[in-house]
Amino acid sequence: MENPTKERTLVVIKPDGIQRILVGEIISRYERVGLKLVGIKMVVPTKKFIEEHYTLEPEWRRITGEKNIKAYKDKGMEHPINDPYKITEIILEKLKKYMTSGPVIAMIWEGAHAVAIVRKITGGTEPLTSDVGTIRGDYVLDSYKLSDDDYRAVRNLVHASGSVKEAGLEIAHWFRKDEIMPYRHVQEQILYDINLDGETD
Repeated sequence: MENPTKERTLVVIKPDGIQRILVGEIISRYERVGLKLVGIKMVVPTKKFIEEHYTLEPEWRRITGEKNIKAYKDKGMEHPINDPYKITEIILEKLKKYMTSGPVIAMIWEGAHAVAIVRKITGGTEPLTSDVGTIRGDYVLDSYKLSDDDYRAVRNLVHASGSVKEAGLEIAHWFRKDEIMPYRHVQEQILYDINLDGETD
């Protein structure tokens, strides 16, 4: 069984996060909670690469489309399209344009419950409904409705893996094995050692 403190997740700071000079702030949010950065790179991805990324998880299209429809209903609005697959066909085209519009920063974060912790810190996909205190809730004012009206992707600064399985697929898509750096971080003794040995005389 894999050590739970070695769970990994993928985070990608999107072009708007870089353009708005929020890279340091975003990284510090994950660092402060105790996660360890084990991989990082800056790239300008191709449209093919982005389409492959978003379709690694076979259920992504259905889940994303249904989430989009629900977000409209929760606000008392009717979605102009009621088929989740048609919705995500459009979303995917918008995402390819958005995610290839400039450099992105891809990162691998490691630590206990890494996937869930990163999702909590990042906030919900739609900034409008993301909680205060999350990255998206604190730094973005976009919504599904606004982005749909403008025919563009939601600008939400960050991509974060949705599950442990998804994280594994995405990490393998973005990083070679030799680009991942396993190392011991000094704070791991405080976070994971049972007795905090050596903390007192």
